[in-house]
Amino acid sequence: MIYFYDGSMPAFLTAFLLAYADEEATVTSRSLQLTLGAETVFVQADGARAKRAEKRLLGMDRDCLHDLSTLLRSGDDDRDMVAFRYLKFLTQQGRPVRDMLAEDCVLAAVECMRRVGYEVHRFHGFLRFLECSSGALYAPFSPDNDICDLLVPHFRARLPQFPFVIHDVGRKKAAVYDGEHTFVAPLERAEIALSADEEGWQSLWRNYYASVNIPSRERLKQMRGYMPVRYWKFLPEKYRSEPL
Repeated sequence: MIYFYDGSMPAFLTAFLLAYADEEATVTSRSLQLTLGAETVFVQADGARAKRAEKRLLGMDRDCLHDLSTLLRSGDDDRDMVAFRYLKFLTQQGRPVRDMLAEDCVLAAVECMRRVGYEVHRFHGFLRFLECSSGALYAPFSPDNDICDLLVPHFRARLPQFPFVIHDVGRKKAAVYDGEHTFVAPLERAEIALSADEEGWQSLWRNYYASVNIPSRERLKQMRGYMPVRYWKFLPEKYRSEPL
């Protein structure tokens, strides 16, 4: 049986309960090419069932819902089944399992969570803000994982006096800090008016990059390891000087 759900945590927990006893279960929020004769069910979030699953899981591991949230943010195609197998193993053991790395399902989950956390860490340094004419800041990016709201605490602490928008252009959503509150909202596209100083700020970034770069000692492979090419599109120090 294939259990489709909408990608939300309550719907996943509902699907988890429904699929738990099914040894052939596939849980997914993606579109799949169905094989002939495949049985499917479209699971809608059931608040009562989700709460029951939460209570049971938290009784075994108080941090497991944080793990689940991180796994569901992953851009990996198999994230739903990684989360399903991890939580199923947790319930079978009845205690935290994240240190049992000899188990394939645990190792897959830990590696998946590590990649999400690593990308958050990367964008603390890779994210570039544009200054708008209003004084607000706007940062477009296209991460592998669903992390725009996870970046807000870092930049809210660094830039408390500036409202800002962190726009995940691939997922068409944005995390917004209005100077006091933070919220996440759908954002298909953004039309912004840049400040008169923005080109100057971008020029500073390019001059800084040029000043620290040593052409005779370029290590392109190493550079792409530290700053993957897929992130260059939104970096002014790169997109003006390097082909994408």
